[in-house]
Amino acid sequence: MATATGNANKTARTADTEDQIYDSIRHAVLTQQLTSGTRLPELSLSQIFNVNRSVVRRALVRLTRDYIVVMRRNKSAIVAHPTPEETAQLFAARRHVEAQVMRETAGHLSDSARAEVESLVAAEHQAHGEGHHDDRIHLSLHFHERLADACPNQVLARILHELILRTSITVALYKVPGMAACYRSEDHRGIADAVFDGDGERAARLANEHLEYLEHRLSYANRDEQYDLAHILGN
Repeated sequence: MATATGNANKTARTADTEDQIYDSIRHAVLTQQLTSGTRLPELSLSQIFNVNRSVVRRALVRLTRDYIVVMRRNKSAIVAHPTPEETAQLFAARRHVEAQVMRETAGHLSDSARAEVESLVAAEHQAHGEGHHDDRIHLSLHFHERLADACPNQVLARILHELILRTSITVALYKVPGMAACYRSEDHRGIADAVFDGDGERAARLANEHLEYLEHRLSYANRDEQYDLAHILGN
């Protein structure tokens, strides 16, 4: 019995560490601490998180499935580097899907969903005003995801979830330095109000304008920088 309990605890700790590696790298990319092409050696990561390389590899596989990382045969994994063409296709797909989600979601939010969206808009505005950059990024992501969750068509919602993450990663990798991530005063407020009012066409139009604003401010210039993985991921 003691052996079985010990094995279960070890498995739980391993899963927790795998999640920690995944979350740490995802967060570092979203917050521009790691840019496209950054090497992620398994040995370095195993030392940073004090686990064996198989745990690191599982986390990297998950990150690869989410298009955050690219795994290469006989080479270190690297942070993804979407091409300009791929980026344009991602934004076009998201504009199309998110517009339809807005049309179908408008006027159909429950009281609890509406309260959550209101809370996210307020928290994002506060984080922006107080200069909490990392918090603002995650709140922006959650705003779009929460509206997707409220869509009656959950197939579209799941597609949009993937596109939200992929375009957010692209914005983090290529946005003009100093530009607030996924934030322009009143953008999310306007989208939320249109959805609350049941005006799906206005919500769709505002969502598209929001995405076009972001896409037009991306820069694909190479950034030749060195990163201290232990400092970025070990905190």
